[in-house]
Amino acid sequence: MAVHALKTSKVANLRSNVSPEEWQARVDLAACYRLIDLYGMSDLIANHISVRVPGEHDAFLINAYGLLYEEITASSLLKIDHEGNILAKPEFDGGLEYGVNRAGFVIHSAIHMAKPDVGCVIHTHTWPGMAVSTMECGLLPNTQTSMRFARISYHDFDGVVLDLAAREALVASLGDNNAMILRNHGLLTTGATIPEAFNAMHRLELSCKTQIAAMSCNTKLIDVPAEVVEATYVNYQPKTRRPFGLLDWPALLRKLDRIDPGFRD
Repeated sequence: MAVHALKTSKVANLRSNVSPEEWQARVDLAACYRLIDLYGMSDLIANHISVRVPGEHDAFLINAYGLLYEEITASSLLKIDHEGNILAKPEFDGGLEYGVNRAGFVIHSAIHMAKPDVGCVIHTHTWPGMAVSTMECGLLPNTQTSMRFARISYHDFDGVVLDLAAREALVASLGDNNAMILRNHGLLTTGATIPEAFNAMHRLELSCKTQIAAMSCNTKLIDVPAEVVEATYVNYQPKTRRPFGLLDWPALLRKLDRIDPGFRD
């Protein structure tokens, strides 16, 4: 079956206008948007992924609100500060004006401001994630994959995240974890790097899908002893094994290049 390149909204290439480090961050973030879409985790123009700009502690890159994930390129990303001011904005074809999603700014700025060790934040509204977010039991640690999230954080729903006052509660709910279920809402993962955050979201999404599939079979589920769950959880933690995404990210970039290398523009 032939693979056709995606049609992307063209913007001027910014490579010569930013540092090599920022450009690499832009390429990886654009790739992450394409991968989230490729693996069925996008929601039209909604949701957001951000990455801290290397060397600029108070700035991060995020999607222009109005583009599909499959359209996002390195040059189309917006650079904003923790107050929501746009520091770098590309010029889109046709004079279209794309700004920043308000909820995206509030959620991502909250985490970037409070956690200097976090480089990337991913938020999704997938059907498996939203379904599990409505379950009183939360995410069950009954598969090896879901045991990675045995101590996942939860944040209760109190409306669309538009108020800056919500930032403190979001950070408090996340705590020291790298993954959180926003109840009645969706999923959120963080990572020191984009590959780490994407790996966590991919596995969290798979955990939610598996739980829904198992619970739909109308049969008793097998419980794993608490000590085994804990030992498995520990095996998945940072510094226990190599950083997540280290091996799979280059392979994922090769996959994207075979489909459409336009994310690098």
